[in-house]
Amino acid sequence: MSQTITVIPGDGIGPEVTQAVLAVLKAADADLEYDEQIAGLVALKEVRDPLPKATLDSAEQNRVILKGPLTTPSGSGFRSINVAFRKAFDLYANVRPVRTLVPGGRYEDIDLVLIRENTEGLYVGVEHHIGMHGDPRAAAESVMIITRFGAERVCRYAFEYARANGRKKVTLAHKANILKFTQGLFLEVGRKVAEDFPDIEWEDRIIDATAMHLVLDPYQFDVLVMENMFGDILSDLMAGLVGGLGFAPAGNIGIDTAMFEAVHGSAPDIAGQGIANPTGLLLSACLMLDHIGQHEVSSRIRSAIDDVIRAGQALTVDMGGGASTTEYTDALVGALA
Repeated sequence: MSQTITVIPGDGIGPEVTQAVLAVLKAADADLEYDEQIAGLVALKEVRDPLPKATLDSAEQNRVILKGPLTTPSGSGFRSINVAFRKAFDLYANVRPVRTLVPGGRYEDIDLVLIRENTEGLYVGVEHHIGMHGDPRAAAESVMIITRFGAERVCRYAFEYARANGRKKVTLAHKANILKFTQGLFLEVGRKVAEDFPDIEWEDRIIDATAMHLVLDPYQFDVLVMENMFGDILSDLMAGLVGGLGFAPAGNIGIDTAMFEAVHGSAPDIAGQGIANPTGLLLSACLMLDHIGQHEVSSRIRSAIDDVIRAGQALTVDMGGGASTTEYTDALVGALA
């Protein structure tokens, strides 16, 4: 039986890249049915709710979600819909692989995976203003929350991922030298989990030093695991190693639900121009296909991406070419024929 998934095209360039991805999935004979829903600014405009109940109900029923980029207002307005999904379905492990696709960049043959804790840390959103001297917003306070349970399951996921995918090493990045209670607990738990995986090399590093060494010599790393905000920042850095966020996929994994999304934003400045690169969302769809057991289809799509990019004849602007989204998509479809 085909798998029904919830599809959320999203905001900005979201509908364009989603349409491209669905065309490639069709060409690759993915055994999927689609339940399309809305969220973000589109939903706010149409139904006055950035995360409608119908969208949540669809996700709860299908348990697999493919989501385009959603706009999150900065400083005010509604909170991140991405975070809301992660909380609603306890999507505790954020898997963000990066690998070199476009040759001739600063680095060649990059192949790294970042596992980010997805439900705790500063992103729990426990924050408030503090009034002083007649100013109700004189100060603001955020609380970082790390639990032994949350740290243990994401660290264990990282080691299990490494073992299942033939990876040799896990690096736990932290700031336990300064944040001795929260980050100290994360490190303590990671050390304990590592004892259960003697076949996997493991190390811990300070987060800022990790950022530096990723730039100096990324080949010393393999799988990296860290808490929420650190993972958000370093996954973007790692995307820069392979050419940018246009090549960065992500999977958000829970016990019985998973959401797959491109790491990049909604890019409203280029929306509607037909030049967006759908590769990030397409690689996220490949992660989704692997998750639901359609490995042969995901392998064919990854091979088609490699072939088209190496041919260099139909590359979007961010890849150094002049092709439109449609022309790049057509080339992928042709490579799958």
